[in-house]
Amino acid sequence: MAAKKFKDIPLSILDLAPITQGNTVQTTFQNSLRLAQRVEELGYNRYWLAEHHNMDSVASSATGVLIGYIAGGTQTIRVGSGGIMLPNHSPLVIAEQFGTLESLYPGRIDLGLGRAPGTDQLTAMALRRSRRDAPQDFPDDIVALQTYFSAENRTARVRAIPGEGLDVPIWILGSSTDSAQLAAAFGLPYAFASHFAPAQFVTALSIYRNNFRPSAYLDKPYTMACVNVIAADTNDEAQRLATSFYQLATGIITGKRRPLQPPVDSMDGLWSEYEEAAVKQMMHYAFIGDGARVAAQLSAFEDDNQLDEIMVTTHVYDPAARIHSYEVLKAAQQS
Repeated sequence: MAAKKFKDIPLSILDLAPITQGNTVQTTFQNSLRLAQRVEELGYNRYWLAEHHNMDSVASSATGVLIGYIAGGTQTIRVGSGGIMLPNHSPLVIAEQFGTLESLYPGRIDLGLGRAPGTDQLTAMALRRSRRDAPQDFPDDIVALQTYFSAENRTARVRAIPGEGLDVPIWILGSSTDSAQLAAAFGLPYAFASHFAPAQFVTALSIYRNNFRPSAYLDKPYTMACVNVIAADTNDEAQRLATSFYQLATGIITGKRRPLQPPVDSMDGLWSEYEEAAVKQMMHYAFIGDGARVAAQLSAFEDDNQLDEIMVTTHVYDPAARIHSYEVLKAAQQS
């Protein structure tokens, strides 16, 4: 089988609907829609939104609602969740929500699922209420979702309407080897969160591929990895834009979270030596530079890992610069 090359594989987008310093959530949503419309024009494959809660910098907590907004403002790009944190929800509710989305925007909706809460434990308890064992129920909840989506469920006493009989592709998302085992056992496509959890990435891909069982949904493994990319016209400009990303990551590590900050000329005084090392370890798969540099880095990444698709997330303060980053990346891939 011929090796997959970066220039030939689909590129997709992960958006956390970043709230930037000095701007409103309404502005955030408008920026996300403009980005989705532009990357659709550029030929990106998917536009996914991530469920996070109780975070000053993330506005995508009502993920299904925001997916509807983005899908309603675009025409062809697939829109979905990267992901829905299933322990926070009843499978029936998710089947109904995504059945509604698929009915409104047929053939364009993806359902990526994760088992983490996407937040701190106190917020997770507020979300789940009495579902304290929800993460352990994840495999059973996936089966329940598949059942609600099946045409065969029409004779059941509990049905998902809308949802029943619809083709809503389910993905397993993960940042560990546990998720790889699960995706392989279910025969579902697998997306790895290498943009913030690089440590087990290579091992997880190997486990998924070696243990994959063909299913009614997928006959062979399909892998996607999410990475951080900040591209600009020059390497210096990309590095400056990346300081917003570094400040965000430092806040995650220190627990001092705040909206996405403007770029700065230097990170000196904004992180300690330990914090800098921790950020760079967590963001191991961050590709920052001009188009040529980013394309070369991603080409090597694809050569090493033979992914079927790469998903990109870009934390840049200026919405125009964020859009331009995706323009530079796509042009570099096609050159």
